[in-house]
Amino acid sequence: MADNWNVVAKIRIMPDDVSTDVVRIAESVKKMSGKNCLVHSIEVKPIAFGLNAIEANILFNDKLGGMDEIEAQIRKIPGVGEAEVTDLNRL
Repeated sequence: MADNWNVVAKIRIMPDDVSTDVVRIAESVKKMSGKNCLVHSIEVKPIAFGLNAIEANILFNDKLGGMDEIEAQIRKIPGVGEAEVTDLNRL
């Protein structure tokens, strides 16, 4: 199945509040791996003044579904304030 991934997206996920548990959000993002995408890597990065963001690299096949569906799934995770694609490349 890994041969089917033809796009990698880097997504910055911002919590809705400084006190939001970003580790819990990261775990929820990891659970998204399945038939339509694969979470390749995920990292919590400090932004400023105690605010942390999550950077996730997600592999997917653009013929099976697009980035819009993946972003929508991420935005539904409790505690997520914003999800933005910062880089998108073909493999």
